[in-house]
Amino acid sequence: MQKSVHPNIYLFNPTCEYAVANGNTSWQPNKILQKMEADLATLPLYFATEKDVVIVPEIPSGEFYEHLQKIGITPPVFVTEKELQKNPPAQIGKLQPWGWSPAVHKRLESLKPLCNDVFKNSPVFMWKPEYRELYSKKFALQILQQLIDKHPSPYFIGDDEITEVCQTQDQIETLLAKWDKLMVKAPWSSSGRGLQPITKQPIHDKVWEKLLGIVKEQGYAIVEAFQNKELDLAFQFELKAGKITFVGTSNFSADKKGQYLGNSLNGLPDEMDQDVKDFAREMAKLIIPALIEEIGKSKLAEKYEGYFGVDTLIFRDKTGALKINPCLEINVRHNMGLLSLSLEKFIAPTKKGRFRMFFNPKIRFADFCQQMSHDHPLILDNQKIASGFFPLTAFSNATGFGAYLLV
Repeated sequence: MQKSVHPNIYLFNPTCEYAVANGNTSWQPNKILQKMEADLATLPLYFATEKDVVIVPEIPSGEFYEHLQKIGITPPVFVTEKELQKNPPAQIGKLQPWGWSPAVHKRLESLKPLCNDVFKNSPVFMWKPEYRELYSKKFALQILQQLIDKHPSPYFIGDDEITEVCQTQDQIETLLAKWDKLMVKAPWSSSGRGLQPITKQPIHDKVWEKLLGIVKEQGYAIVEAFQNKELDLAFQFELKAGKITFVGTSNFSADKKGQYLGNSLNGLPDEMDQDVKDFAREMAKLIIPALIEEIGKSKLAEKYEGYFGVDTLIFRDKTGALKINPCLEINVRHNMGLLSLSLEKFIAPTKKGRFRMFFNPKIRFADFCQQMSHDHPLILDNQKIASGFFPLTAFSNATGFGAYLLV
């Protein structure tokens, strides 16, 4: 982490893509997403230093501080938004929301004059309408085309299966006839929301309603061939003053509908097929420099500063051969894969772990934690987790969403 004299201000707003799509500075997520943001508000602490500030709806209990100290974390300063507006620090390094949008710029507006000059001169200091397209899945599609054209590989997804942009029902039906199964995505969405897999025909009226709703709301839909997936792999980067640095590779898992579940820590899971692991390693060597080159020449390198992740998809084609989509999505923000890389340092080096999100409308996160701590007691070795369950976010009796480590 970059050290600066003045505190950086962190805010967890993972719904930033929806805010970008909407474009309105007063946009707010729906009730359930607001609840998720509030319950997981302490998550940026794993990026922050002890003098940084993390905005939270309520200050965590003393118990949570003690809990973090078990693994050697001195937490940052937790502050409510109201308190921060009333008593801001005299000077601030930079503003670090999870992701940028017109709405979060408005929300943090009053803190901007207190920021250092480096941040004031960065492209993320102000929002400009032309930034919107850089956050869409259409931008990732442009980079994918460039990778295929300029860095061709027999292991890349075939030309006949490249993602398409659709604006009408007819266009979607044409692709359905061509590919048989589809994954339809909202151009601006995150963590597997705004996805609709189509694996059965004919398409149900309710599903058409959802697909055409995406087109109506965001202008178009992103349509992919539904693949026989083996592995989701994400490459994490940092972009600063136009220069891209590779940060690390994260491996995430998603459910059948594409909703994000969590990440593997300290390498790929042991139970994974060796041929898939070898393929992932070889492809990383090829794709990472190519991504740095192509994104480095794109508008993103000029108009953005901060972290971003590139999701790729390893799948088996109809012959059973391994192939990869080298640029499925670009997440122009902090993301769970980046967070999982930060969490690896808390785990004993020889151990593998999982970073997971929790939500179950029937069970409170507090009850889940109690049960898991009983079933998987925490065992530490030199303040590193050797095995067991470790909740990552603060919780009270009203908390529904949570995040945790299991080693």
